[in-house]
Amino acid sequence: MKPDIKICGLKTPEAIDRALERGATHIGFIFFEKSPRYVEPDVAAKLAEPARGRAKIVAVLVDPTNDDLDEIVSLLKPDILQLHGNESPEHVLTIKALYDLPVMKVFSVRTADDLKRVEAYIGIADRFLFDAKAPKGSELPGGNGISFDWSLLSWLDGSIDYMLSGGLNKDNVADALANTKARGIDVSSGVESAPGVKSVAMIDEFFDSVEKADAPVMASGS
Repeated sequence: MKPDIKICGLKTPEAIDRALERGATHIGFIFFEKSPRYVEPDVAAKLAEPARGRAKIVAVLVDPTNDDLDEIVSLLKPDILQLHGNESPEHVLTIKALYDLPVMKVFSVRTADDLKRVEAYIGIADRFLFDAKAPKGSELPGGNGISFDWSLLSWLDGSIDYMLSGGLNKDNVADALANTKARGIDVSSGVESAPGVKSVAMIDEFFDSVEKADAPVMASGS
């Protein structure tokens, strides 16, 4: 089965067009103002138009207020809300009920203890995303271009649907797919020429690597 591929932190029509052309299943817009990938909700809404019906539109938020959610959901009309903050299980349920949208809950991982928090969200979050815990001093909860020890994910029940993020790029995505049970992968800084600047060429290289990793599986089933 081919993995879902999410290109996150998109800010330009050119990058979005190439991500869609190459088969991205999800495109992400970041609404965290400290991020170099931040976009205003009205700008994101215009950028997202070509993706409607072709890929899932994901709103990435960090501990959003109700006003934030109202504005972003109204303007962007996302398919998925990605919550990257300290949202409790109860808060996730409330958000789902208010906006009638699926939620992907993000967990920052460095040690096995970081994954224990997942249990409280099983049956509440529609999907999980595991990212590397930010290095000391970073103000960004994600998009730091670092990985974590993927072997930590081995204890997860096979029924848990998750995307893998954190330092993925053209050189390691094949290993990530081979060594985890991730049904989706999320890349941001790994396809950037500078923080917040997506490279069309690097998007191509990333998809090329995914396709090469998937080729043996396809061949064996033919």
